[in-house]
Amino acid sequence: MSDKIIQTQINEINNKLDLVIQYVNDQRLKGDMVEDLVQDLSIIGKDAFQSAVIELDRQGVELDPEEIKVLLVKMIKNANNFSQVLNTFESMLDLMKDLGPISHEIIIDLIYKLQAFEQKGYFEFLTTLTKVFDNIVVHYSKEEVELLADNVVTILDTVKNLTQPDMLQAINNAVNIYKDLDPTNVPEITLWKTIRILNSPEMRKGFGFVITFLRSLTSRQRINNHNV
Repeated sequence: MSDKIIQTQINEINNKLDLVIQYVNDQRLKGDMVEDLVQDLSIIGKDAFQSAVIELDRQGVELDPEEIKVLLVKMIKNANNFSQVLNTFESMLDLMKDLGPISHEIIIDLIYKLQAFEQKGYFEFLTTLTKVFDNIVVHYSKEEVELLADNVVTILDTVKNLTQPDMLQAINNAVNIYKDLDPTNVPEITLWKTIRILNSPEMRKGFGFVITFLRSLTSRQRINNHNV
């Protein structure tokens, strides 16, 4: 019975020794592979270094070993910063990928909008407007343009008042009446008939309107002069 137990223990020891030997062989093979890799990389590195030295010498570039050492030290110290920069760059690439479809749609919408503007004549209008500004620059001096800028509020207020419906209607009536008149076929009116016309209710009301207008204009002008 004891012989069987001893034999069993011997077999277990042999199995463990086989495992240990196998592990040692594997580590030796890995070590050989690493050593071969290091040798290959060393050869490649030497070749690359020699090629770089030859190329730098051909280009007339001189390297200072101290400067290279300082540069390598700085690169090692800023490894974390380089990593952050790369992470930021990767984030920007991801953002550009995400924004790609959206920007594509925006560009398509912009093209359609520009096409609609062109069909409506916006670009031709801007070209004509450029000519208007060219004429202003050519025909007006700097002082006149500055004076125009100083009074632009008053000009806009005047235009706003002129574009009121009642004012436009009055101007339109005056223009239509002038258009219907024929300067070459004006009837002659005697002095007596003129007096009779001036004494009519319409003319009296017209004179009243003119006088009231002139008095209000004079009063407004006096107020403006006082404010100045």
